[in-house]
Amino acid sequence: MNAAASEPSRDETSRDPVVTVSPVVVTTADDSHGRVDVIDDRDGYLAAVDAIRAGTGPISIDAERASGFRYSQRAYLIQVFRRGAGVFLFDPPAIGSFAELQEVIGHEEWVLHAASQDLACLREVGLDPETVFDTELGARIAGLPKVGLGAVVEQLLGVHLAKEHSAADWSTRPLPQSWLVYAALDVELLVDLRDAMEERLEAAGKLQIARQEFAATVAREAKPPKAEPWRRLTGLHTIRGARGLAVARELWLARDDYARQIDTAAGRLVPDSSLVAATKAMPQDKRALAGMKEFVGRASRSELDRWWSAIERGLATDDLPSTRGPAGDTLPPPRSWADKNPMADARYRYARPRITEIADSLDMPVENLLTPEHLRRLAWEPPIPFEADAVAAALAVLGARPWQIDAVAGPLTDAFVDAHQEPEDGDGTPS
Repeated sequence: MNAAASEPSRDETSRDPVVTVSPVVVTTADDSHGRVDVIDDRDGYLAAVDAIRAGTGPISIDAERASGFRYSQRAYLIQVFRRGAGVFLFDPPAIGSFAELQEVIGHEEWVLHAASQDLACLREVGLDPETVFDTELGARIAGLPKVGLGAVVEQLLGVHLAKEHSAADWSTRPLPQSWLVYAALDVELLVDLRDAMEERLEAAGKLQIARQEFAATVAREAKPPKAEPWRRLTGLHTIRGARGLAVARELWLARDDYARQIDTAAGRLVPDSSLVAATKAMPQDKRALAGMKEFVGRASRSELDRWWSAIERGLATDDLPSTRGPAGDTLPPPRSWADKNPMADARYRYARPRITEIADSLDMPVENLLTPEHLRRLAWEPPIPFEADAVAAALAVLGARPWQIDAVAGPLTDAFVDAHQEPEDGDGTPS
C-alpha cells in the first residue's frame, strides 16, 4: 500500500516521535488498493490459514458487527493481517468453526484497536488470544488527544484513514467492494501502528503500564446479565408507580423477545420513546394504542396485537416491580452521599482531586489511572485503619493493576486521613 511508505521522523529536541510528513489520504474508494474478496468457504479458509501460518510477527485482527441493525452482537466479518501473509477477510456465518485458525494464531500476539469491543464476538467463534496489544488503550495511556483508530493512525503514521463505513450494516450480503477495502485497511495498518505505539510508550516510560492493561483486558470476565435488563429503558425514570413500571417491563420484554426471534435491533422495531409514551398514556384498548401518534416504529402497527397483549399483562399482573430498582450492591450516586454517608462524601471529595493530579502528571485520562467505580467503593467503605498497605490490598481485591496500586495507594490513604481531620459542623458531620 502506498500509504505505508510514509515514515514518521523523530524531533531531536523531544523524546516523543512526531510526524513530519504530510498525511497520505487513503479512502475506501482508493483504486490503488486493489480488489478485496471475502472468504466464505472451507477450502478458501483453510488455504488462508496456511498462508497465515507461513507469515511472521504479530497478528492484527478486527471484527465487524451489525450493531443497530441486528439483535445479536455476532461478528459478520473478521479481518486478519500478518506480515508475509497478507490480509484475509472471513465470513463467520459461512465458515462456522475457526478452530484451525485459533490453533495457528492462539499463541501469537494479537493487535487490536479497542480490544474489549471485539473479544466477545471473536470468542463466540472460537478465536481467543493469550496476548494482545491494544492500540486504542495504548493511545489512552500514551496521552494522545484522540484515540479513535483514524486519529491515531494519522498522528503516528501520517495516514488519513477514512471511516465512512464504521456504522454500516455488516450483515449485508454481498458486501460492497468499498466496504471491504475499508475493512482491509483497518487491519493492514495495525501492525505498523503497533510498532509506532510501542516506541512512543517506551519513550514515555509507560510500556510496562500498557502491558499490564493489555493483560487485564484479556483476563477480564464478561459481565453477568443484569437481573432486570428492562430497567435500561431510556426514559424509565419518568414513569411513576409500580403499575406503570409493570407495563413498561412487559412492553420491553415483548419487544426484546420479538427482536431476538427475528435478529433485529430492538430499537428499530419500536423505539424506547414509544414504549414510554404508551406506558404513560395507558390506552384503554388496542384501537387507542394504534391511534397514538407517539407510538411509532416499523413494527408498531404490524405487531399491534403483541404490544397490546403486553400492556394487558402489565395491567393485570400481581408481580409488581420495585420502584427503587433491583436489590444489589450498587452504590448510591455520589451526589447523595452528603446525606446518606457524610464521611464517605468527605473521603470522596478529598480523594478525587488527588487522583486527578496524579493522572495529569502521568498524562493520561483519570479513568485509566483508576476505575471510577473502584474509587467510589473504596471511599464508601475503606479499610480501617487507614494504612497504605491495607488500601493497596483493597484496591487489588477490586481489580486494580499493580502499577495503579503503586501510583494511588499512598495518596488515597493520605486523602482519607485528611478527610477525617476535616473540621466538623454543629451536627457532627464534615463541613
